[in-house]
Amino acid sequence: MSFLQVLPLAFVMIAGPQILSAIFLATSENWRRNSAAFVFGAALSITLLVSLAFFLGIGANRQRGSNTTLSAIVLVLLLVAMVHTYLTREESEPPKWMGKLTSANPRFAFRLGFLLLGFFPTDILTSVAVGSYLAANGLAWTDSLGFIAITLLLLALPSLTLLAFGERAQAWLPKAREWMNDNSWVVSEAVILLFIGMSLNNLLG
Repeated sequence: MSFLQVLPLAFVMIAGPQILSAIFLATSENWRRNSAAFVFGAALSITLLVSLAFFLGIGANRQRGSNTTLSAIVLVLLLVAMVHTYLTREESEPPKWMGKLTSANPRFAFRLGFLLLGFFPTDILTSVAVGSYLAANGLAWTDSLGFIAITLLLLALPSLTLLAFGERAQAWLPKAREWMNDNSWVVSEAVILLFIGMSLNNLLG
C-alpha cells in the first residue's frame, strides 16, 4: 500500500469527532495521560478491525485483485464522507459528550478512542476495506501497519504540538478548537476534494 493510498484512508478515519476529540483532550487538565490513553484505545480498535477483516477475509476472494481496487474503495469512502460532511454542515454545536472532554480522565479517554475509531461507521468501513484488500491481494498483514501508524500520528498531532511548542500551543489550541467547531465542514470538504483528485489520478493514471 503506497503512501498516496494510505493518507486518504487515514484522513477518513480521523475526520470529524475523532480529531476534535483529540484536540479537546489535548486541552484537558491531564492532557498527557488523556491523549496517550485516547491514542492507545484507538490503536487497539483499529488494529482489531483490520486484523479481523484480514484473517477472516471479509468481502475478499482468494484471487489476486486489481491494483485499482483500493483506489476505488477510497474514492467511494471519500464521496460518502463528503456527502455526510455537507449534510451535517448546519450542526454547529458539537455532541454533548464533548463537553466532558476538558475534565476527562485517562479511563474515559481510552474508552472514547476505542469506541470512536472502532465503531464509527466510516471507520469500520475503512478498517475493513484495508484488511479485506490485503487479504484479497495476497499481501502481508504487516502492510496494514503504515495505515495504522499514519492514522495514529494524525490523532496524536494535537498533543505532539503541545510537546513541541509548549505554552504557545496551549494558547493556540483552544482557539483552533473553537475555529474548527465553526468551520470544520469547510476544511473537511476542501481536504476531501484534494484526496478525491488524488484517488481519481490513481484510478485513471
